Amino acid sequence: MTEFTLAPGLASIVKPGVLWWSGATVVAHEHRLDPLLAEAEAKVRITPPPESAAVRTMYKRVGLDPTKTRPSNEALLRRVRKGDTIPRINSLVDIVNWCSLEFQLPYGLYDFAKVSGAVTMRLGAEGESYPGIRKDDVNVGGRITVADSAGPFGNPTSDSARTMVTPATTEALVIVYAPPEILRMQIARVLGVTAQRITQIAGGRETGRLLS
Repeated sequence: MTEFTLAPGLASIVKPGVLWWSGATVVAHEHRLDPLLAEAEAKVRITPPPESAAVRTMYKRVGLDPTKTRPSNEALLRRVRKGDTIPRINSLVDIVNWCSLEFQLPYGLYDFAKVSGAVTMRLGAEGESYPGIRKDDVNVGGRITVADSAGPFGNPTSDSARTMVTPATTEALVIVYAPPEILRMQIARVLGVTAQRITQIAGGRETGRLLS
């Protein structure tokens, strides 16, 4: 666990929930997740949850159009709602995507061993960007981002290649980018369910938790 701070200017825009995790075992494809994800997808298709107005408002508060730069939770919801499946990346990423789809909140997942020093959630400076995961550079100028001493490495839409989780990952940082309208007790529940699922599927243990 390391220091995590929220820039004062973001306190009225985002209310992060954070988990630190140690000793996880990450595999390329975890078959125990197959029926669990299939059930989650079926529920979404039968009774689709609404796209989160609060998350969309969070984007609008920093000047982003959420229909053009979609929060990761909404992108997942739209994908599953039209008949596609949750993308299978690796066991830890799959668990987080499952939680993001169910709770309709954007998550960030990072290999904590690749995070350097204290972490700050802030607005990106003009021109700041990072190489994305399987995509071109991700611009974070004027957008909500998390950064360490090496610079920004994540945001509620897409994360960086530098800190991405792989089967070599054992230490993880999980961030829920919750809007301030979400009650603290609800964020606590979200973190609790997320931690329970990681424990059951990837093992290891929670080493820290932060509720804003």
